[in-house]
Amino acid sequence: MLLTNKVALITGSANGIGQATATVFAAQGAALVLLDRNGEANQRTASELRTNSKSAVLEFTLDLRDRSAIDAAFSTARTQLGPVDILVNNAGVYPRQSFLEMTEQQWDDMQAINLKSMFHTTQAALPDMLSRRSGKIVNISSVTFHLGMAELTHYVASKGGVIGLTRSLAREVGPQNIHVNCITPGAINVEAEKLFVTEDQIKAWLDQQSLKRRILPLDIARTCLFLSSELSDGLTGQTLNVDGGWFMH
Repeated sequence: MLLTNKVALITGSANGIGQATATVFAAQGAALVLLDRNGEANQRTASELRTNSKSAVLEFTLDLRDRSAIDAAFSTARTQLGPVDILVNNAGVYPRQSFLEMTEQQWDDMQAINLKSMFHTTQAALPDMLSRRSGKIVNISSVTFHLGMAELTHYVASKGGVIGLTRSLAREVGPQNIHVNCITPGAINVEAEKLFVTEDQIKAWLDQQSLKRRILPLDIARTCLFLSSELSDGLTGQTLNVDGGWFMH
């Protein structure tokens, strides 16, 4: 039980990587705080975790662009469960759009959800971590930052910002024993994928992987567990690429 007596807050917890991470963390003893704008799906995830584990679970329906709602969620979590020990910044969107047809609003929305939301949640989590000189922050970026991909300029820019945030913050809070690391997932087999990519695109990505299987949310969740537990106490400011051996660096 690697996360016994730990409180973990996960954004984008209703499905995909966030849901898988919540399930793995619950199995390892963490109390959970789940944030997602899809209230119905998030409540379903929370209900399943309460049924299948002994973990305490709080869920909040909110938009991560709303700082006041984020602060309120942290305050409630602190009162009911204790201060957050682990923050997993997972929430994100990835609609495709050609660059010249991209509107300023589409660009701004992408940065706000994928990058600025991490600014909000991390600022909300850090005071308690700093006062206790302990904490783990895991940010989810994307392998697309390493590869570059057409029709995803706004997305790739936001995910590059996540890596920059990770590295700089790790320098700043490392002396207070707070670990900040990043994961760049590859092409993950999730339901939402079907809304944006074709079977031919998926096959082309798989052909470029060294491991000839789809990478699953569970693969990312297990890496989140590593970066959130004592197993990674010697790491900070790092980006772990979990893409089946697609991009190597």
